[in-house]
Amino acid sequence: MKGLSTLHQRNSMVLAIVCIVLCLVVMQLWLLTATMEAFLGGEDFIVWPAAAASLALFGLNFGLLHFYLRTLSC
Repeated sequence: MKGLSTLHQRNSMVLAIVCIVLCLVVMQLWLLTATMEAFLGGEDFIVWPAAAASLALFGLNFGLLHFYLRTLSC
């Protein structure tokens, strides 16, 4: 019975991680689109802050992947 409960908990955790990653990827795509639109419109100052934000979102995704792989090996 304990194994079944752990399996349900792991499935719930994986689903939550996938949903969070999906939201972060959509935010990165929106950020890329908005940055490209601003850059092509002549607003050069927005590029570096957007790059930093995109790098932070990538770091969050990488951290979630690392957490998932660490819990998968347990």
